[in-house]
Amino acid sequence: MNAFQTKCQAIKTKLAEIRYVPVLALNDVEVASQLATTLCKAGLPCAEVTFRTEQAAHVMAAMKKEQPNLLLGAGTVLSKQQVDEAIDAGVDFVVSPGLNPEVVEYCQSKTIPIFPGTNNPSQVEQAMALGLKVVKFFPAEASGGTAMLKSLQAVYPVDFMPTGGINGANAANYLELKNVFCVGGTWMVNSQKLANQQYDDIALEIQAL
Repeated sequence: MNAFQTKCQAIKTKLAEIRYVPVLALNDVEVASQLATTLCKAGLPCAEVTFRTEQAAHVMAAMKKEQPNLLLGAGTVLSKQQVDEAIDAGVDFVVSPGLNPEVVEYCQSKTIPIFPGTNNPSQVEQAMALGLKVVKFFPAEASGGTAMLKSLQAVYPVDFMPTGGINGANAANYLELKNVFCVGGTWMVNSQKLANQQYDDIALEIQAL
């Protein structure tokens, strides 16, 4: 196992202990800093911040500065430039919606763990050919959900982080699968409560997961 694979396994182990990964699209650095503290205090020291806002990289840096122990991922990473921005922000891992070999190989050269999106056997085999044993399953519900993951489990020695269409009602079904080590989703942090800066309410909802 090389240095990149070792790091991927280490992040997977940490995520497997946490089980839930809040997926966030944040554009306000101050709110992001407050949320980082809220997540850690609520017992969910993890987040995936997507590159879906102009301030995404600044948000990542602010959250990591506020809570250095926060396990932080950069999501919706589509280019090598975004990989660089994520690394500069201090993230622990990278997540992409699809499997782009160029981005994967660039992350490998930088020794930053990446979990690229896959949703069918061919993509899983492509990921394995790139030396990956841990990938994202996206969009989970639209791609067959737990039934697809059960089918993949019978064939491939790969672990999955499903996101896309997962919520409080179906998350447990995914977490019961042997090839699922955590789930990600936007439902964990209520966007309206975040806009109103109701951090105590957000913390209570997280603790109820």
